[in-house]
Amino acid sequence: MSQILETLRMSFSFTLVQYAFIAGIMIAASSSLLGVILVLKRFSYIGDGLSHTAFGAMAIASILKISGTTLFVLPLTILAAILILCAKENSKIKGDASVAMISVGALALGYFLMNIFTPSTNLSGDVCTTLFGSTLILTLTKADMIVTVVTSSLVILFFILFYNRIFALTFDEAFSFAGGNNTKLMNIVMAAVIAAIIVLAMNLVGTLLISALIIFPAVSSMQIFKSFKKVTIFACLLSVVCAIIGLLLSIVAGTPVGSTIVIINIAAFILCKLVSLALHRN
Repeated sequence: MSQILETLRMSFSFTLVQYAFIAGIMIAASSSLLGVILVLKRFSYIGDGLSHTAFGAMAIASILKISGTTLFVLPLTILAAILILCAKENSKIKGDASVAMISVGALALGYFLMNIFTPSTNLSGDVCTTLFGSTLILTLTKADMIVTVVTSSLVILFFILFYNRIFALTFDEAFSFAGGNNTKLMNIVMAAVIAAIIVLAMNLVGTLLISALIIFPAVSSMQIFKSFKKVTIFACLLSVVCAIIGLLLSIVAGTPVGSTIVIINIAAFILCKLVSLALHRN
């Protein structure tokens, strides 16, 4: 036990680890809020689509040797989110088809470009790190951490300020529109916010595991609670706790950060499911 505490003490003496925990907590909190909305609106698949798009954008940034990849990837991912939303309203291209087309196309293009133009001698390792986020969160710079904290804070503030509109939009978009709300603009803003969180979450769990980070806390919370507010609050708390445990475990055991956090989320879901069964039995 003392050896574990000493390992953690030494790890936290490094600023990169401190940045990782600050960014990880903020990403976990903001992503869980959006996860509740996506699950209830049955848009869970959007996370995969946008994460693959972000991978393609990151590959382009790497080829162009752009230092601030987040500032390059973010607008492209937001554009893809808006395109998916517009395609959703197009009768000729259904929402799920547009997600598949954009995500698979971006993923294939990104890997193709990295093979052709990247001079790296460890291309497989670079791709694996990007896809699964093995150490990305532990290599964040101060600038990346600040961008993550500011963006996550804006997402949380947006959710708080527009809680009533988000609630109405989530459960009955037609009624919200009839009530005088600009649902189309709200959907575009929501798409941009979701895209922002996807890009930030890439640093924590990698592109292929983002959906788990967004969806699991929401689904776990729904096993126990029924009201929208309680589900949202518990999902946020659960997501932060899972992120902290996952980060600590990855430091102590030397396991990949992204997959460790996802496994902790899976364990939390199983626990919540057992609690739900116990409550219903009584």
